[in-house]
Amino acid sequence: MAHYQQPDWFTKNVFNRTVAVFTRLGISVWGSRVLRVKGRKSGEWRTSPVNLLTYEGSQYLVAPRGHTQWVRNIRVTGEGELMLGNRSERFRAHEIPDEQKIPILRAYLKRWKAEVGIFFSGVSAGSPEEDVKRIAPNHPVFEIDSTSPPRGEGGPARSEGPGGDEHFS
Repeated sequence: MAHYQQPDWFTKNVFNRTVAVFTRLGISVWGSRVLRVKGRKSGEWRTSPVNLLTYEGSQYLVAPRGHTQWVRNIRVTGEGELMLGNRSERFRAHEIPDEQKIPILRAYLKRWKAEVGIFFSGVSAGSPEEDVKRIAPNHPVFEIDSTSPPRGEGGPARSEGPGGDEHFS
C-alpha cells in the first residue's frame, strides 16, 4: 500500500493555511508555492501549498507526506502550475526514480527538516545512504520544467475539500 501521512489538526488548520495565505499574497515562506494541478478524475483545478526545491540548477517538488492526492494527480496529468501571489508558472513534471532521488532528498531534508522531518522516519540529510534509500519509495520526487514564462494572471483556484490535499507538502 502506498505511504501517506495525513496532517494533524494544527498543521492542517493553522500552519498550512497561514503559509498558503502568505504564498497567495506573494510572500514565499522558505520557497513555498501554491501548486495547481488538474484532478485526475474531475479535471477541476486542485491546489496545495508545496516547498519548491532548487538543487544543482533544477527545480523539484518533493512529497514528504508520501503518495498524496497532488502526487496522484501529477502522475496522471504530467503538468501543473506553481503560483506565488498572482504570478503563475506552468510546468511539466517528470518523476524521479527511487535510485536517483537520494541527493535530492538529502537537499530537501537539509533545507526543511525542522518543518517536515517527522515524515521521514528519523532519516536526516546526514543519515547513511542505506537509510535514505530505504525511505525513498515513500517520498515521490518530481523534476519540473517550466513550459511558459511566469505570468501575472491565474484565476481563482479551487482547493481540495475534506479528505483532499490542502496541506503543506
